[in-house]
Amino acid sequence: MSGRLSKAVQGLLCAALERYRDNPCAVEVLRHHLGRLARPPRIAIAGGWRSGKSTLANAILGEEFGPVELADGRPVFTWYEDAPSPCIATYAPTGARQELAVTRTARGVRVELPDSAEDVVDVVVGGRSRLLRHMTVIDTPPLQPGASEEGRSSGAERILRAADAVLYLTPEVRGSDLWFLRQAQEGMVAAAAPINLLLVLSRADEVGGGRPDALLAARQVARHQRRNPRVSPLCVNVIAVSGLVALAGRLLTDADFSALAALAAAPRADIEPYLLSADRFVSAASIRVAAEVRRRLLERLGFCGVRLAMTLIRVAGCDSRAKLSAELVRRSGLPELREAVGRCFVDRAEVVRARSALLSVERILRAEPRPGSGELFARLERIVAGAHEFRELRLLAALHSAEVSFDAELAGEAQRLLGGGGTGVHARLGVELDSGVDELWARGLDALARWRGLAEDPLFDRAQRRAARVVARSCEGILAELAGHR
Repeated sequence: MSGRLSKAVQGLLCAALERYRDNPCAVEVLRHHLGRLARPPRIAIAGGWRSGKSTLANAILGEEFGPVELADGRPVFTWYEDAPSPCIATYAPTGARQELAVTRTARGVRVELPDSAEDVVDVVVGGRSRLLRHMTVIDTPPLQPGASEEGRSSGAERILRAADAVLYLTPEVRGSDLWFLRQAQEGMVAAAAPINLLLVLSRADEVGGGRPDALLAARQVARHQRRNPRVSPLCVNVIAVSGLVALAGRLLTDADFSALAALAAAPRADIEPYLLSADRFVSAASIRVAAEVRRRLLERLGFCGVRLAMTLIRVAGCDSRAKLSAELVRRSGLPELREAVGRCFVDRAEVVRARSALLSVERILRAEPRPGSGELFARLERIVAGAHEFRELRLLAALHSAEVSFDAELAGEAQRLLGGGGTGVHARLGVELDSGVDELWARGLDALARWRGLAEDPLFDRAQRRAARVVARSCEGILAELAGHR
């Protein structure tokens, strides 16, 4: 189905190019989106000051890159993309490009910008990465709530134009965060397809002052926010993550593990008094690990991360660096985030790229109406209204937030048929990859009959019947795809 959407969007872009061929700015934007239809989706990491953006970007990428800043401390847009070999380049507003030397350290890549880079607005970091073959990651400057003369924040405007999807980071949901989430849904296309934003409760290890159960408490806060009627309609999911703990887990060294193991081996009665605060932990004179090593552990793991690591070594059998590293990453929330990014954005790359292209066409048509643009706008509306892919993602988000509720068995089947566990036919029908077409066809017919019946079930409320119709339409799409192979 998404192939048909891409083809329709491509046709609209070409028609808009013909209509606006005498407008160089519009032509540049439209050609840019035509070229992007076949490229990995662009995923921006956005948020306010000290929201943990660069730490989470490093955790996702698995290397310590930055943050990247100019000589005067000004942050820039940093693009991480796939490249045959490590490379770093800067871009000025004029498009001028400057290659920089790549510096590798024991913990990753260090980006040092020259003092002459005052007019740089973008830094592109390229390298070989399995993850970057499927997505381009953008680490963005901190957002400052407020509006420009046009009524929108210029920083937020650029993020929403540059990215196909956004991970919006905030330690706790405030009014300023809702301001950005609402801004991301402005316009006909965005309001009809609010499918490109994941809300990330970052710095999860600091919940409750970094108490021992901070990560668990943060997950409970995330579950509550998924059901918050002010938040759930504005994003596809809410996930709690500690980028610091995740990055520490991915980059944990043997020296780090040895120090943590030594601390965990100390008698509890001797060490517990020093685990009441970070200052006590560092300043203690009677702990068997040197103060400088303890300070380094706090910088890398945070206070919650140090206590968690010690507990895992003591009672969870994490008796090696590899085991402790894997458990820290798992508990940080990073696997859940990466799964959500894969399910919502990477697996549906065609859909989020098509959405970005439609947004750009809408902006051009509204900013510069001309004879014939009304016909293009009607064509745009038809594409948005007929895009079942958008409805699938909206329903997945509604099921996840319990905005639409079925019993556990039906909810699980609905999520699977909608592509929540993978967009391929086999994944949607829940069968093995070696299953034949006849078996797939029988499964599809059975699912279609069941969900068509549920769509007419008088015991269901209106929202449930509407959701069942969307699932039934997905079943029809599965059968239409299978029909070509029979």
